[in-house]
Amino acid sequence: MSEDVRGQAGGIARNKVLPAEQKQAIARKAARARWGIRATHKGTFLKDFGVDVDCYVLSDEAKTPVISQRGMGAVLGLSERGNALPRFLSTRSMAPYFAGAEMQPKLENPLKFQWGTGGADQPPSEVNGYDAALLIDICKAVIQAEADGNLLPSQRKVAQQAHIIMGASAKQGIRDLVYALSGYDQTKEEVVAAFKFYVREEARDYEREFPEGLYEQWYRLYQIPKPERNRPWKFKHLTVDQIYRPLAKSNGKILELTQLSRVHSSERYKKLHQFLSDIGVKALRSHLGQLLGIARISRNKEEYEDHFETLFGEQPDLFKHRY
Repeated sequence: MSEDVRGQAGGIARNKVLPAEQKQAIARKAARARWGIRATHKGTFLKDFGVDVDCYVLSDEAKTPVISQRGMGAVLGLSERGNALPRFLSTRSMAPYFAGAEMQPKLENPLKFQWGTGGADQPPSEVNGYDAALLIDICKAVIQAEADGNLLPSQRKVAQQAHIIMGASAKQGIRDLVYALSGYDQTKEEVVAAFKFYVREEARDYEREFPEGLYEQWYRLYQIPKPERNRPWKFKHLTVDQIYRPLAKSNGKILELTQLSRVHSSERYKKLHQFLSDIGVKALRSHLGQLLGIARISRNKEEYEDHFETLFGEQPDLFKHRY
């Protein structure tokens, strides 16, 4: 009998007496040797959070939760391009916060793993990603840069998103710990619903109703004198006609839905925008950004209103109030 045959026979004999757990460990090691680290599960943020971000759980001993490299940037509100996160982290304002011996190697060497069946018809593809916990470290660094006054104005939205992620993750984390210690096994739906709730609550803390610049443009365009206190009453009509009415027309009657929520809420003193749904908040942000843009390029009220009608469509009673 040859050495190879005797070795194979010995291996088979040893395999028969090994405990099941040890057999599984050997099998996992052999699979990693053949394919590298693999992902056993894959999900997406798209359905529940409206952001097209892939997430995985790896086959390593730690069962590492991973967010794709592209997705990590998208979660922070950056471009969905694959290099958006590295570019942001390498900016002059952020680079010093990632130069340490702990974070820099992780950021420069994303996890590479396989996803797919590995069969002949569908060979596994290689994916780059980061341990999901690294997102918290990035958020901490962004918040520290903000506290130090080193962020550019264009980066403030990333800081706001970092605050939201940190707050929601902390609340969800302590909640999960109590559940685990008390023996309560929560469902996938409960986990997602709770995190969405915390994200929404954190977002409200950082959501300003309207950018200050828009008010300044309204003062200029409509030649409205600035009162010593509060906002001029004419701003109420501008708000309804140029913001909530167009939103209500184009985004599922958001105005009516939010007013209804306000009526049935025990906290009626809250501002109307705080009752917007997640989709409504996104629509509001987008609308306000476009409105501020056309206001800035307009020389007078007439030019501004012409731009408005061009951008948002004809509104029959849009300018029924004389400003």
